[in-house]
Amino acid sequence: MNIFSIASLLLILGVVAAGIVTTITPKEYHMFQDLPAIFLVLGGTLGAAAITVQINRVGLLLKAFFLRMLKGKRIYYKSIIKEIMELAEEYRAGAPISALKEKTKDSFLIEGLQMLEDNIIKGDELFDMMDERVENMYHHYSEEANRFKNLGKYPPAFGLMGTVLGMIALLSNLGGADAMKLIGPAMGTCLVATFFGIVTANVFILPIGDSLADNAKEIKLKNIIIIEGLRLIMAKTNPVIVAEKLNSYLLPNERLDWKEVAKKAA
Repeated sequence: MNIFSIASLLLILGVVAAGIVTTITPKEYHMFQDLPAIFLVLGGTLGAAAITVQINRVGLLLKAFFLRMLKGKRIYYKSIIKEIMELAEEYRAGAPISALKEKTKDSFLIEGLQMLEDNIIKGDELFDMMDERVENMYHHYSEEANRFKNLGKYPPAFGLMGTVLGMIALLSNLGGADAMKLIGPAMGTCLVATFFGIVTANVFILPIGDSLADNAKEIKLKNIIIIEGLRLIMAKTNPVIVAEKLNSYLLPNERLDWKEVAKKAA
């Protein structure tokens, strides 16, 4: 479980709740139980999403986000480098590529090992093709994240639409009895739709989109490390050199301590 992401989400919700509690009196909380406003914002956003993005793709993106946030399914570069380091040692010791595939669960690493085992595309041509796949995957994931972030413009728009509709109803009744006394409460109710729109966009949609974009960058770097690792494995490079070269892609605090790995192996 990714404690930091969950804590951040709870912090945002807490800030919103604190804003409501410190601004609105308890007797006015009923204003937020505005089902037409909620329906207009959420229903309108889902409708717009169905037009601009395939709904099943939205579901997959949300699934990827929740796996990342709730289950902590993030990329740990140290684990990848350690795995490649161990594969390099086994290959140097004479293990076949088919045996290496069974030692990893990373789909891209398995794919690369499979292509090396098939031996249809060889040498630099194979690694050039894998580089292209990395770039294409990154472009695809980034586009999906951007499409999701673009959905963030719809909730405020539908919230404003709800406010405008409420204002129309309010102004049409200004000639009635006690109309001036009702302007304040009616204006508050009108703005609830805009509130829901802003919260939906800025608490949920935009942060999720940013998280998906960050995940695309992590996957790209992970796959770049794997490609370089495969090059080194095929060259039967010393595992220590493998770890040091792959560490070069990372910040100092992210790097694998190969000495610790060697100590545990001994």
